[in-house]
Amino acid sequence: MAMAGPSLSNMFFPFPKTRQLTFPLPRSKFQTPLTRTQNSIKLATRENSSSSTVRDQEQEEATSRHTHNHNYKPKLEEHLNRLPEAWRQIQGEDDWAGLLEPMDPLMRMEMIRYGEMAQACYDAFDFDPFSKYCGSCRFTPHNFFSSLEMPRVGYTVTRYLYATANINLPNFFKHSRWSKMWSKHANWAGYVAVSDDAMTSRLGRRDIVIAWRGTVTCLEWVADLMDFLKPISSNGISCPDETVKVESGFVDLYTDKEESCGYCKFSAREQVLTEVKRLLEIHSEEEVSITITGHSLGSALAILSAYDIVETGVNVMRDSRGVAVTVMSFSGPRVGNVRFKERLERLGVKVLRVVNVHDVVPKVPGVLFNENLPAAVMKVAEGLPWSYSHVGVELALDHMKSPFLNPNGDAVCAHNLEALLHLLDGYHGKGERFVLASGRDPALVNKGCDFLKDHHMIPPNWRQDANKGMMRSNDGRWIQPERPNLDLHPQDMHHHLTQLGLTNSSHA
Repeated sequence: MAMAGPSLSNMFFPFPKTRQLTFPLPRSKFQTPLTRTQNSIKLATRENSSSSTVRDQEQEEATSRHTHNHNYKPKLEEHLNRLPEAWRQIQGEDDWAGLLEPMDPLMRMEMIRYGEMAQACYDAFDFDPFSKYCGSCRFTPHNFFSSLEMPRVGYTVTRYLYATANINLPNFFKHSRWSKMWSKHANWAGYVAVSDDAMTSRLGRRDIVIAWRGTVTCLEWVADLMDFLKPISSNGISCPDETVKVESGFVDLYTDKEESCGYCKFSAREQVLTEVKRLLEIHSEEEVSITITGHSLGSALAILSAYDIVETGVNVMRDSRGVAVTVMSFSGPRVGNVRFKERLERLGVKVLRVVNVHDVVPKVPGVLFNENLPAAVMKVAEGLPWSYSHVGVELALDHMKSPFLNPNGDAVCAHNLEALLHLLDGYHGKGERFVLASGRDPALVNKGCDFLKDHHMIPPNWRQDANKGMMRSNDGRWIQPERPNLDLHPQDMHHHLTQLGLTNSSHA
């Protein structure tokens, strides 16, 4: 970690540590897509009890809402107003020195914001095996955020990313049970988006976001890992050092392609590199940042693509300015060996990893040989094909600290991204009491799992697609509606591949 730089702590006002907060809940628990700001109930947070009577909630709700709106919002605006001058530190210029302990309010808000952009990949993904579009995105790029009821996110999706399902990670890929399906080889893997003019003004720079989809419904993909390191250069990714190695399944997912498939005739690597290059050419006269986010397996893809963008030089503008590349990783596994870690640091890629200490995924691969061993032992073991090291700065959270969550939640709950964002919202620093800072709805935790304590009366897995996507046609029959055909790849794809020197790469 770099030496501590200037801290933002003196720039912010502390949040009031109220005992009770009001949180918005949807009008219907089964409405989809998610509605974030509708009718509200109050969930109490107390030292010895996290429940109260309905009558107490009703009597105090007006007072609580008044206090929250008048005390919290002015401070929120003050923090946001400082973002244009503070964004480089938020993006890790000084390795987040002074921003995590204690937790800086602006830092928290930005981490949650990027986490929600990763969560959008899950919310938009078609998991239903009875849908002929299973494995695709349910929405068009133009309507992506509005369809998820995130109209004020301030970003425009510029392209979708696809990966081939030909590699040995079957639990990452989803396929329709029907013989007629949208693609036999491809799965939607994420998206690239860029901030609009209003958001750019608020952020202090034009922000390019790459969000990678991970795995949320099961953890079986961990068992699919071959737990075998191989040189990253063996898959056609530029690297001057053959001792820089990464997990073989991750790099295969990133670089593999199926030329017979329109969606993945270009690898995920080719898709993301050409799109970043195209956007940087469009915004070549502006201050730009590249932020890559992902959860679970998506975190591994985020780290790989961040390395690739900088190692390949895609982030270098025409005037030789280097664009900052930052990874906001959530619940991610180890990706490579210690040489990969050192190379990533030398390139200046900044990685912030947010984890739940009870989550198994950040502990793999490299269960036996990893960064937690003494340096002398790792030095001896660094040549082994199963010796791994985490990268970047870690922020470790503990779901046992939240009064809302069931301490006996299973492994899937501990790995849940919405639960991790909930923990971020309540974290103020080591030894500090868990107090939700932004009023983010705790009911979101149970959107895709069963983690909230029962007395909150939030049903598990409450997010459902209306009628499983079925719609009534004009003649009264129920059908699965057709979805619009998407432009598979930009027309200038080959042009940018040629500029990047990737046209003759057999693995790219």
